Amino acid sequence: MQKNQRLILFLIVAAMIASVIYYFRSEVQTQNEVPISDVARYVKAGEVERLTVNGSEVRVRFKNGRQPIISRKDDSASLVEQLALMGVSAEQREAVKIEIANPFSWFDAIINVASILSPILLLLFFLFIFRQAQNMNGNAMGFGRSRARVFNGQNPTVTFQDVAGAEEAKQELQEVVEFLKQPEKFIQLGARIPKGVLLIGSPGTGKTLLAKAVSGEAGVPFFSISGSEFVEMFVGVGASRVRDLFEQAKKVSPCIIFIDEIDAVGRSRGTGVGGGHDEREQTLNQILVEMDGFGTDTNVIVVAATNRPDVLDAALMRPGRFDRRVIIDRPDVRGREAILKVHVRGKPLATDVDLNRLAKTMPGFAGADIENLVNEAAIMTARRNKKTIGMTELLESIERVMIGPERKSKLISEKAKRITAYHEAGHAIVAHLLPNCDPVQKITIIPRGLAGGYTLSLPSEEVSYVSRSKFVDDLSYALGGRAAEEVVFDEITTGASSDLQRVTEIARDMVTRYGMSNAMGPMVYGQKQEMVFLGRDLGEQRDYSDQVALEIDREVRQLVMTAYARAKDVLSTNRAILEAVSLRLMEVETLDHEEFAKFFAIPEPEKPFNPRPRMVSAQEGRDGSTPPSTVLPQPA
Repeated sequence: MQKNQRLILFLIVAAMIASVIYYFRSEVQTQNEVPISDVARYVKAGEVERLTVNGSEVRVRFKNGRQPIISRKDDSASLVEQLALMGVSAEQREAVKIEIANPFSWFDAIINVASILSPILLLLFFLFIFRQAQNMNGNAMGFGRSRARVFNGQNPTVTFQDVAGAEEAKQELQEVVEFLKQPEKFIQLGARIPKGVLLIGSPGTGKTLLAKAVSGEAGVPFFSISGSEFVEMFVGVGASRVRDLFEQAKKVSPCIIFIDEIDAVGRSRGTGVGGGHDEREQTLNQILVEMDGFGTDTNVIVVAATNRPDVLDAALMRPGRFDRRVIIDRPDVRGREAILKVHVRGKPLATDVDLNRLAKTMPGFAGADIENLVNEAAIMTARRNKKTIGMTELLESIERVMIGPERKSKLISEKAKRITAYHEAGHAIVAHLLPNCDPVQKITIIPRGLAGGYTLSLPSEEVSYVSRSKFVDDLSYALGGRAAEEVVFDEITTGASSDLQRVTEIARDMVTRYGMSNAMGPMVYGQKQEMVFLGRDLGEQRDYSDQVALEIDREVRQLVMTAYARAKDVLSTNRAILEAVSLRLMEVETLDHEEFAKFFAIPEPEKPFNPRPRMVSAQEGRDGSTPPSTVLPQPA
């Protein structure tokens, strides 16, 4: 349609240009046209160089560069005959070059056709301009209309069978589906249909997918819109779109309105630029009124999703608006296995694929991470010209998603390779010998992503609590690479920079957040400062004295130095194993769990399971997420 409009516009412009040329050409011809007798006089005077005859038209070109003129001869006689009758001698006629022009000219034909069609094309041009103006006016008038995408719910593409790893959330939402399907069952008992359901979870945990599944199960119209689509640069547009959205929804109730990323418009009021009276707050006020105000007794359920519930306005979170809050956490082992089964559905798998083993090797992965993992494995299989997706591709995809692609083509000097091998061997040996560290699954010195090498240790189970002894052992584990460099080379490098940052964060959290310091006691020191409108941390507000800050620094330093001394002691005691593992790494570049365990003379000790340390950042503290795995990438 747009292409046809461009073609019509091009034809109209071409016709207008042709009409203008034809008009000016006609004007010039009218101004320069003279009688045939004047032409005869010019010929006699010897001023004419050439005569061009085109039908009855005679074009005269002069010798002295004078502007050409046009004349017309009688159609009953030729030009030569008419000049002879007017007294032009044969010698005078021979001195002038007389040409007969081609009777057909494409240019003249186009000009003639354009002159005929120009009125019609001009009319079409004005109609086109008028229509465009109407469309612009309609767009301007419809600027405040809702941009929500509507699905009728009759042919659902997503149901609860397509959602795995969130059984509790599905159960909560199943009741919402029953409300929509059989509202009389609950109304007879005096139950009020929930006004809203707020889905809270980390990015990639399946909040939008669950909302689509609710629509597919209920079979009712589904209005989907993002929170950012309400607010524009014009004042009042957001509130107008909210009104229009709810008006459309009321006409087809019962139905569902899904607002993705509601924190874009639902942030606490009074924190905006301009004294708390900006466009975003007007939009939020309209949402509050539509959800629980006068005339809101309709079967319209609002489902919203966010990963920032801490910044939402209190009026939006109260009962009567969002009555239910469904927490969608990262899946556990069984949930990850169920999600894997969903995403490998319809894909050719090799016989050696063990989904349960895969689920255990990806702790902390969300649904989106698992989908990406399976897709990467399929791409890798196609690149290797295989017909089925094998366990090798799936395991390699886990590391690709967590860390990045391998960089085998990167040139590494022999010295850097040796330092990396001892560094990673130090991590692995400390983790293997300390009782509370997670089992080592893989050691490699092949660069991957931004890491020059890494040690992969994964927990055998998942628990919700982290003990002090676990933290202490993990501090030594993280410092094992630096300790190995000092023990072997009596020198240290920058390869442990990320380890030191991680160790410092763990030790400081142990002292200031978890009360794991005997000297400081079971207290929390410092409060997080956050600007709600910007949605980011500004730093920590100190609620303690300088003397206490000095004591905190001493305790943090004591924890780190004790862990470092312990790591050096473990590696010095097992120097032979450190040398053997490092040499093997330089030879084969990668060791798996089984080959690594063979370096120890005694069987691997049975270790009680303790979860790996949780680096609770500001974002993790808000949504309760856990990091995907314990990986210690080391730059070369």
